[in-house]
Amino acid sequence: MLQTQMKAPLARAETAKQQLKPSIIFWELTEACNLKCIHCRASAKPERSFDELSTMQAFDVIDSISTFAKPLLILTGGEPLYRPDFFEIAHYAVSKGLRVAMASNGTLINREIAEKIKKVGIKRVAISLDGPTAEVHDQFRGLTGSFNSSLQGATHLRNLGVEVQFNTTVTKHNVDFLQEMMDLAYLQKIKALHLFMLVPVGCGIQITESNMLDAERYEEVLEWFYEHSKHAPFEFRATCAPHYYRIIRQKAKQVGERIVSKPHGMNAMTKGCLAGTGVCFISHKGQVQPCGYLPLKAGNVFENSFSSIWNDSLLFQELRDTSKLHGKCGACEFVNVCSGCRARAYYEHHHYMAEEPYCVYQPSNI
Repeated sequence: MLQTQMKAPLARAETAKQQLKPSIIFWELTEACNLKCIHCRASAKPERSFDELSTMQAFDVIDSISTFAKPLLILTGGEPLYRPDFFEIAHYAVSKGLRVAMASNGTLINREIAEKIKKVGIKRVAISLDGPTAEVHDQFRGLTGSFNSSLQGATHLRNLGVEVQFNTTVTKHNVDFLQEMMDLAYLQKIKALHLFMLVPVGCGIQITESNMLDAERYEEVLEWFYEHSKHAPFEFRATCAPHYYRIIRQKAKQVGERIVSKPHGMNAMTKGCLAGTGVCFISHKGQVQPCGYLPLKAGNVFENSFSSIWNDSLLFQELRDTSKLHGKCGACEFVNVCSGCRARAYYEHHHYMAEEPYCVYQPSNI
């Protein structure tokens, strides 16, 4: 009897490990892009890299993913439309039963491209829009006229019934225009507006000092977001903002409300940092990372199967164990709903399990 009792927890732990599968995979098809965004994660450039995966290699990656899980696959870049085989890759992924979306700057989406996007079965296109006007957006994106081109791309998609999402990276240059961004999103009749809090990686490192919000302003923005999310007429999500999941619990407790998950199409309320637990990132070279902002290698899809990387990577296993978090993150009572941004921790402290550097909250037991 004792032997059975000892084996049961181990069996349950192994079962849980096998059941944990990615819900979203971000796949960087290319680093090439026609814009010069000052915050770019990929440090994108106008030419395609010689070490991008070939079309057949891309198909192999899709096979490796689809035989293990059926996540939402977000095709990104750079600008994914820079690849002439983009629609072949997207079609193959859809044919394997994956839900496919794409992240684009929108400037290359004319009527013909929009029709191809719809025909191939892409469910949603996330278009980066970093300001409610050309003056604000174009300065950040490095190309005059990009604001109008992006909105035209969104219009072509929307007219064909393809869901459009705006992704806005929040920095000092646009933080005072968030209400205007909501107004624009409403006027454009988009499906979703996601606010991304700047993560210092790629070109973003160069603007951290000049454009990164400090911890106090970060908190103010998320509290503003909380209040406006109650009445947003579209899916409204804070991304790369794990503190938000602490804030909603604090606010709900103050007024005695029950926290209710609000599913919105492709997204639902979940938890804070999902790097290596619910999401991962595949680079244009096949390197698997916890997320696109945490440049640490968990494995490579040409050295191991995707499932073995996801299940067995020591990096992923450590990220899934919140008891190993350092500093106030490890002591925080909200650790299992927030966990802090592991990419910001890595940038600031050179360790991905260090405490989140842009958080003002002091745990009650410290």
